[in-house]
Amino acid sequence: MMTLEGPGLVERKIRRLDEKVMIKKKRTRRRIRVLKRPLQAVASVTLQRLYDTCLGVFKGIGTVPTPLNVKKLSHILDCMKPEDVGLREDLDFFKTKTNSVQGNTRVTYATIHRCQNFSLCIFFLPASAVIPLHNHPEMTVFSKLLMGTMAIKAYDWVHPFNGYSSTASSSKMRRLAKLKADTTFTAPCDTCVLYPTSGGNIHEFRAITPCAVLDVIGPPYSHDHGRDCSYYKDTPFSVLSDGEEFFTEVKNEGRGYGWLEEIEIPQESEMDVIEYMGPEINIPDS
Repeated sequence: MMTLEGPGLVERKIRRLDEKVMIKKKRTRRRIRVLKRPLQAVASVTLQRLYDTCLGVFKGIGTVPTPLNVKKLSHILDCMKPEDVGLREDLDFFKTKTNSVQGNTRVTYATIHRCQNFSLCIFFLPASAVIPLHNHPEMTVFSKLLMGTMAIKAYDWVHPFNGYSSTASSSKMRRLAKLKADTTFTAPCDTCVLYPTSGGNIHEFRAITPCAVLDVIGPPYSHDHGRDCSYYKDTPFSVLSDGEEFFTEVKNEGRGYGWLEEIEIPQESEMDVIEYMGPEINIPDS
């Protein structure tokens, strides 16, 4: 049998129901906050471990990390995930970090920490973005692809041919370089390491999908200490090397070499700086 209840009674029941819903929502929000704290704590610990290790690995200008220290730092980076530096793998987040509106391929980067001996930076590349061939003079660099798929091309200078032009009539100086890598990487993957004169010191990043790369650089770029970044364009060795008798042995090896010519950074490859918003690092008092 159906009965009709008075307006006052109905209102009181609706009010009690609303209160129960609000209590449930508050409890849910409280549980979410509790769940987020451990994740943030883990991220802080991981990043702090990276920073603390860098303090011992990078000894200053003119030094190269020992093989043992390279292995130690690489192991930490190999295990790092996007959330360790406050990143999330979702499209809206990437659009914010890369400013990747339709047709925009501008690279952005955030500095986590920088000191005299090393720097920690994250580079955000929209799909199709390129960081052109560039060098790292007197530096050791650890690059960890955190998110996305990226093509990396890398060269090292060939000695003793650095002072030769590619052709006798050339008005521009081109230096011979050996191709060390021309590979596509997809996260998660191992850390890439380059050294002052080996390992692919001159390299190019080309994003196939939106990418995030964590770079550990020691020592960092410094105009005052002569460590400026130079950019290059490459030309296949076979195109410009006809008639150069002293390159006979190099010619016999085929496509593993290229001519690099220094250029100004292309306007479309200039980068924007954004604020780092991830976990903080505890820096000891000096």
